[in-house]
Amino acid sequence: MPTTLAAAPAPAGTRSAGGVVLRVPRTRASWVVRPRSLAVTLVLTVAVGFAFVVELAFGELDFPLSEVVAALSGGGDPATHMVVHSLRLPRALVGLLCGAAFGVAGAIFQTLTRNPLASPDVIGISAGAGTVATAGLLFGVGSGIGLQSFALAGGLGATAVIYALAWKGGTTGYRIVLVGIGIAALCTSATSYLLLKAGVYQAQQALMWLTGSLNARDWSHVGPLAVSLAVLLPAVVLVGPWLTGLQLGDETAKVLGLPVQTARIALLVVGAALVSFASAAAGPIAFVALVAPQIALRLVKAPGPALVPSALVGSLVVLVGDVAGRQVLEGTELPVGVVCGVLGAPCLLWLLGRSNRTGSGG
Repeated sequence: MPTTLAAAPAPAGTRSAGGVVLRVPRTRASWVVRPRSLAVTLVLTVAVGFAFVVELAFGELDFPLSEVVAALSGGGDPATHMVVHSLRLPRALVGLLCGAAFGVAGAIFQTLTRNPLASPDVIGISAGAGTVATAGLLFGVGSGIGLQSFALAGGLGATAVIYALAWKGGTTGYRIVLVGIGIAALCTSATSYLLLKAGVYQAQQALMWLTGSLNARDWSHVGPLAVSLAVLLPAVVLVGPWLTGLQLGDETAKVLGLPVQTARIALLVVGAALVSFASAAAGPIAFVALVAPQIALRLVKAPGPALVPSALVGSLVVLVGDVAGRQVLEGTELPVGVVCGVLGAPCLLWLLGRSNRTGSGG
């Protein structure tokens, strides 16, 4: 950030700190559309749309893409229309929305902590949602609002515990990551204990959910997820610009006039809610929140958080992973969580190696 020494009062749009005029954006940040970001967003939108149609076309019965498009527009063969709308469209919509939620949440947490490894599934948010949701499944709570409520309680509860334990006259991204890793281990152990105490059928149902799967998703999963994102994504638009200020560090953010702790709490809550609702619908799909923001940042090459590209990359990863899980092994359907785990683990190792070389891992 450029600085210039000046004895004169700081003009509008700057902040003065110890005689140093900081030429920085105003406190109420606004969204800036860059040509490259716009181009990447348009390309990713087309790619997600194509992957969405492919998701609808392939299964036990394969349909030509033209017939799928016709069915979506209200025409086409009645049998194709029934299969697409009743069986495959809810599954594809859950994958689309969950991927977007994980992508945005990952971008929020990685930017907030200034650590590329700080995704919700690494720092305990997904684990907290998973533990409480698993308890709900074992107590007979089905899909829909009930499971959404349990997952939300778990995600927000884990966030509150992490924030409280990381507090020491304020919080920092480094402490949030360290405490979050410990909470993730604790929640994982609690989930394992619950599975050991459960019956065989209940444990199998919970284990499939914990793996992350779009199998047998119907409109009861789509409705609550769509409503939650209709509320949370506008909230991201409102609090998202704070990320740019917090990315510069707490001291600089305070000089800019940002309410640092209030902004951090708001962003943590929104990010945790996104993860919780997505996990309730499809399970805590591994590595999407870690990988999507990193891919988006490298495509956009912008200094700030790439929230919209991260959402699109997240949707693309989940949809492509689900299609691959049904097509790679003939006669066997791999859950999307397994496919994303296989693809995401090398990315995690690469990020660990890169962070070790550059010292960017916190």
